[in-house]
Amino acid sequence: MSPSRTSTVFERARPADAVVRHALAPSRQAVFWTEDAPGDRYPQLRGDLGCDLAVVGAGYTGLWTALLAKREDPSARVVVLEGRRVGWAASGRNGGFCEASLTHGDENGRSRWPGEFDELQRLGMRNLDEIERTVAELGLDAEFERNGALDVATEPHQVEWLREAAGPEATLLDRDAVRSLVHSPTYEAGLLRTRDSALVHPAKLARALARACVDAGVEIFEHSPVESIGDGTVLETPTGTLRSRRTALATNVFPSLLRRNRLATVPVYDYVLMSEPLSAAQRASIGWEGRQGIGDSANQFHYYRLTADDRILFGGYDAIYHYGGRIRESYEERPETFRKLASHFFTTFPQLEGLTFTHRWAGAIDTCSRFCAFFGSAREGKVAYAAGYTGLGVAATHFGAQVMLDLLAGRTTERTELEMVRTRPLPFPPEPAAAVGINLTRWSLDQADHRGGRRNAFLRTLDAVGLGFDS
Repeated sequence: MSPSRTSTVFERARPADAVVRHALAPSRQAVFWTEDAPGDRYPQLRGDLGCDLAVVGAGYTGLWTALLAKREDPSARVVVLEGRRVGWAASGRNGGFCEASLTHGDENGRSRWPGEFDELQRLGMRNLDEIERTVAELGLDAEFERNGALDVATEPHQVEWLREAAGPEATLLDRDAVRSLVHSPTYEAGLLRTRDSALVHPAKLARALARACVDAGVEIFEHSPVESIGDGTVLETPTGTLRSRRTALATNVFPSLLRRNRLATVPVYDYVLMSEPLSAAQRASIGWEGRQGIGDSANQFHYYRLTADDRILFGGYDAIYHYGGRIRESYEERPETFRKLASHFFTTFPQLEGLTFTHRWAGAIDTCSRFCAFFGSAREGKVAYAAGYTGLGVAATHFGAQVMLDLLAGRTTERTELEMVRTRPLPFPPEPAAAVGINLTRWSLDQADHRGGRRNAFLRTLDAVGLGFDS
C-alpha cells in the first residue's frame, strides 16, 4: 500500500471469511419487496384505444402522473402502459428511502443551482409533505414512516463534512452520541435529520398507487411495451395501438422513446442484501430505536434500514456500469459484490455475527450527469418526460409527475420556472468514451475514500465543469 493510500474501516476490521460465507449461504437471488407484496394483475392492451392522457411506465413516476392527472380532472380518460408488471423495476426494488431532496443532496444542489437552492429545499420539503398527506388521505398501505435519517461518518475526515451540513433540523452528534443511538463501532460522528426523510415499503407503495389509480378510474395495461411513439399521439405496442391527446414518458432507466434523450442517462447497477428477521436479543444489541434510514458519508457509500419485521436491508457501495449501457438480468447476480456487502455489514454490526441473509438482488439506476432528475417536453408540447433520478427518486418522482403535468397543460408554475427544471444535463459520450469516463470516475472516487477524501485531478476537473459527484 502506498504511503498516501490508507485503508478504510471496512478493510481494517474485516470479519472472517467464514462469517461471510455462512451469512450468504441461504440467500437467493430474489427481490424481497416484490415477494412480500404480490400485486394485482392487469390486462394486456389489445386492439385500438383512445384516451386523453397516455402514461408510459408503471413505476412511481408514471403512477403518480396518472393519479394526479385523474384527481385534477376526473372526466379525463387516463391510460397507463407498462412493459412488464407494475413496479417491477426500480420502483419495486429500491431501498425505500423517501427523501425530501430534489437535487440528490444539499451539496449537489448548492453547487449547481446556488441562486434557487433555498427554493428547491422548500419545494422538496413540500413535496414530501404532500406524499405523506396523500398516503394518509387515501389509506395507502405502504409502511410509510416519517422518522428522519441518520448520516454517519465512518472515517475521521468525514466528520467535518457532517459538521458543515448541520443546521436547525440536522443535529451533529459526536462519536459517543451517535453510537448510543445505533451501536456500531464504525461511527465517528453522525448527523440526525428529523424532518426531511421517510421510509416506505417500495413494492407496497407501487401496488397501492396502482390500486388508487384504478379506484380513480385510470386504466392500466401490463405486458404492453411501447415500441414507437409517432407524433406523440400514437403509441404502438405488440398487441395494440393507443391514440392519445398527450403523453407522459416515465420510462426511468430504459431507452427513451425520444432520440434526444438516448444519451442523457446510463444504467448503473446497485446491489442489495436483506437479512433474516432479527431476534429480540439481536435487535437489542444494535439499538436503533428511532428506526431512521442510515447512510454513510463516503463517496462509495452504504445505505441501510430496518423493515417492519426487523430485517436489515444493506446496500450500496459498488455501482457497476457495463459497456454499452446494456440492461440485462444476468448483471443482477454479482457474487463478488454480495460478498463485499456482507463483509461490510459485519464490520458495521459485528455483534450480529451468525445472522444470515435471505435475499440478494440488484437493479439499474437511471444515472444522468447532474445526478438528479431532468424534465422537458417534445412534439409541440404533446409529450413530456422526467428521468435521471440517479438513485434518489422515491419522493422526487411525485415532483416529476407534477412537472410533466404542468408542461403538458402549458402551465407556467413555480416548478416550471425553476432553472433546475428548464435546463438539461450534459449527455454522456458514446462508447468507448462513456465506459472509460464512468469507470475512471468510480476508480477516482474509491481513491478519494482511501486518501482522506482528497480528490484527484480528474475529479477536480469534473467539479470545475459542473460534473462532480458528491454523495
